[in-house]
Amino acid sequence: MYKHIFFDLDRTLWDFEKNSDEVLNELYEKYNLFSFGIDDCNKFIKRYKFHNEKLWSLYRQNKIEKEKLRDERFKITLEEFSVNCDVLASNLGCDYILLCPKKTNLFPYVHSTLNYLQNRYNLHIITNGFEEVQYQKLENSNIIDYFDQIITSEQVGFKKPSSEIFIFSMQKTFAKNSESIMIGDDLYADIYGAKEVGMDQVYFNPLKHKHTISNITFEINCLSQLEGIL
Repeated sequence: MYKHIFFDLDRTLWDFEKNSDEVLNELYEKYNLFSFGIDDCNKFIKRYKFHNEKLWSLYRQNKIEKEKLRDERFKITLEEFSVNCDVLASNLGCDYILLCPKKTNLFPYVHSTLNYLQNRYNLHIITNGFEEVQYQKLENSNIIDYFDQIITSEQVGFKKPSSEIFIFSMQKTFAKNSESIMIGDDLYADIYGAKEVGMDQVYFNPLKHKHTISNITFEINCLSQLEGIL
């Protein structure tokens, strides 16, 4: 049976949406974006997320570098509100990267679930997030000690769902695919990627999104359900 459990980090353990929203609200106030004509913070956040997701999609496809992602997401968002100020966009981008990893909101039952699993399996992280901030998130959220290995796409040179990052992760942890399972929220990056290398999968779907993907090993909407599976 399973000996190694590989977790995604953002939107699986670390509550990316909640943490990101907190920072974006703080930045809206800090830089008084209302005075620039952006009179609705929620609309600003919504449009930022739209552009951020588009850029992340390009980044995952290796069509842009991370520097362009970081530089462009606030610049494009501000331009949509007729604010053309590269200095402001740069300041927002720098502060976002500085503040976001300091946030510590986790999904419910993260600590109790990891504590349960830690005594039974070898736990690891596979993440597409930027290496310098992912370690900060793990440390600041006080969950880094649960994991034996933390594998980032920057470290490997390949991003999920590429088979290379999963193969590298198994080699680094001396794991066999038949003894491994991947837990993540992304049907493409986590579930499809793991399936392609013969690894079982747990799709974490807290919002119960409808999908048509078949043959997923397990699907859960709360991390506490892992105790009934593993």
